[in-house]
Amino acid sequence: MATRHYDDPEIIGPEGERETRVRRDFWRVAKKAARSIPLFDEVVAAYYCALDPKTPTRVRATLLAALAYFVVPFDVVPDFLLGLGFTDDVTVLAAAIAMVRSNITEEHRQAAREALKDDARKV
Repeated sequence: MATRHYDDPEIIGPEGERETRVRRDFWRVAKKAARSIPLFDEVVAAYYCALDPKTPTRVRATLLAALAYFVVPFDVVPDFLLGLGFTDDVTVLAAAIAMVRSNITEEHRQAAREALKDDARKV
């Protein structure tokens, strides 16, 4: 699979590709990050909020951008660095979640709890 190059390394690709990338890579990256990210259940709830068609477009765009940054392996602090790898991801995710917290519903949180219970399949 060819890797696409974007002139600005902070750009995680065209907006239309973000949801596809998040859907494809979220659970793979989540397995690695779950122990490193505090309140990971809120990140998973944000994932469900971002994929919910009832979520307002600007909220979905904010969350998908943050989640896409989370799943992209090459970012400001590479994810493979033990103890540091997900610190930038946590900052981006926390900021995005704080901005749209009122849109993350109990339904999204319940879906997150169910997904996290099913650790054999996902996290």
